[in-house]
Amino acid sequence: MTAYRLVVISAGLSKPSSTRLLADRLADATIRQLGSAEREVDVQVVELRDLATDIAHNFVTGFPGPALREAIEAVGRADGLIAVTPIFAASYSGLFKSFFDVIDPDTLTGKPVLIAATGGTARHSLALEHAVRPLFSYLRSVVVPTSVYAATDDWGTTGDRLTDGLPGRIDRAAGELAGLLAGRTPSGPAGDGAAQEEAVVPFAQQLAALRA
Repeated sequence: MTAYRLVVISAGLSKPSSTRLLADRLADATIRQLGSAEREVDVQVVELRDLATDIAHNFVTGFPGPALREAIEAVGRADGLIAVTPIFAASYSGLFKSFFDVIDPDTLTGKPVLIAATGGTARHSLALEHAVRPLFSYLRSVVVPTSVYAATDDWGTTGDRLTDGLPGRIDRAAGELAGLLAGRTPSGPAGDGAAQEEAVVPFAQQLAALRA
């Protein structure tokens, strides 16, 4: 059985970072939910902090370096994305936006995306809806309904996964992404453009997968 390709984009600037921690938890939850349906998943994490210089050079020269090119190609091959950014000045980080600026706008058409963010306080949580979601809507991605915001205080919470705490939001969003991925044909070997084209599922079918 061909494995699904899941690419995780983390725009955290520190190491370790809460942004990467949230990205890892979302990926783990998605893998767990697809695993319960006997679906295999290959995960590739892209740390944007390691690509910051290459991204800047790409804007000046118009050509990506080897590491950035590999990351861009990974996004193109992916069956789904998890995209996580820190919130600065009530919006996504400049590094996060710059990475998606150097990707061909058609690359994310029809691709399922789970969006998430981290920040100091819950006051910035709406940045996901007024900044991050519109970005991926412009790129014609299929963004899952539940976005996940983690404030500093959220990391100390525990409890039932069915509540609206951070663990519950992670599981709900991961379940929505898993539902969309389960309705797609895995993209297959790298560079298989035909397989990528066939993987685009009608929107009605994607909605049905979310309701399942």
